Amino acid sequence: MTYGKFAAAAAAVFAAVVLAGCAGSGTVIKDDGTTDEPKWHKPYDDVIFNKHLGTFPNLQGLKEIRSGMTKDQLYELIGRPQYQDGWRPREWNYLFHFNTPGVGTDGVTTCQYMVLFDKDMRARSFYWNPVDPKDAACPPREPKPKKPAPVVVPAPVVVPPPAPAPKPAPAPVMKSFTIGADALFNFDKSDPQNMKPKGREELVKLAEELKRFTRIDAVRVRGYTDRLGSVPYNLGLSQRRADTVKEFLAEHGVPREKIAAIGLGKSEQVKACTGVRPQQALRDCLLPNRRVVVDVLGVAPQVEATPAASK
Repeated sequence: MTYGKFAAAAAAVFAAVVLAGCAGSGTVIKDDGTTDEPKWHKPYDDVIFNKHLGTFPNLQGLKEIRSGMTKDQLYELIGRPQYQDGWRPREWNYLFHFNTPGVGTDGVTTCQYMVLFDKDMRARSFYWNPVDPKDAACPPREPKPKKPAPVVVPAPVVVPPPAPAPKPAPAPVMKSFTIGADALFNFDKSDPQNMKPKGREELVKLAEELKRFTRIDAVRVRGYTDRLGSVPYNLGLSQRRADTVKEFLAEHGVPREKIAAIGLGKSEQVKACTGVRPQQALRDCLLPNRRVVVDVLGVAPQVEATPAASK
């Protein structure tokens, strides 16, 4: 080998040794994989990966990078370097983009990332350089996770106990009030002018009694005579007496439209008095048959029935 060839070979070896400590970016790397001043490539002009645009890194991969990793391990996490840093470089350079809504161009923050290796090719130092915006935080801080919306626990639904079943409406009942005709009217009379004071008093009490009813469905006034006299006469007399009682009750507050009056004459005798003599004794015996009965169908409080008047 001539001296000239030897000198050229020696110069090549020396250059390789020098270049091993001086990266493609111009960063001087110490044996322990550190530097006093990182130098940076031109962000877009020098990048050779992805059409000079760089990449969006795997964020989880970035978080897992640790000192002491090999190049193969780094490659698995963030891919191959994106700048040309020479043969067996001791630095890897990247151009990374991050989605940062409201920050950077089109909501994207761009940063350069540098990994320096020691003499054994173990990653030791890691550096960031903001590109866009110039004062960007690299890597961008991850937004704090939103607090989950408070879980609104609905108040327990308090179901009120079922209302007690309404009490059934009381069923209407029939009540009958009997007043002796002789206590109401003078003998053989039926008009209001011949109504006796005691009879009037009894009818006033009866009207007050009926007005205490909760509900009145019907009122029926029945007039009766004894068996003495003809059938037509007795029917007429009993009807006139029933009509007079009806009008009296209506005038004292009992609903007129609810009242019906009927004369039944000598029907439904309650006492026969067979064989009684003389005539006055027979008339006195037949007294219970001469009567007015007021039937009321309705709902009323329990009250004492108006006592029947004697003839």
